[in-house]
Amino acid sequence: MTKNPIEFAREVRAEVAKVTWPTRRETLITTSMVFIFVVIAAVFFLLADKIIGFVIKLLLGVS
Repeated sequence: MTKNPIEFAREVRAEVAKVTWPTRRETLITTSMVFIFVVIAAVFFLLADKIIGFVIKLLLGVS
């Protein structure tokens, strides 16, 4: 079934009107949480990399 483009655009507008958009505060809190978890993950992987590199150097005797 092929829809008329104008009818399709009306239906899209109707669906977009139903969306519950986050408030500015919710967006800032969520963005802050993402940045915090990115920093935590970066520190974790940095430490894991350093520890694994140290252990491998110890096992292989590479200076």
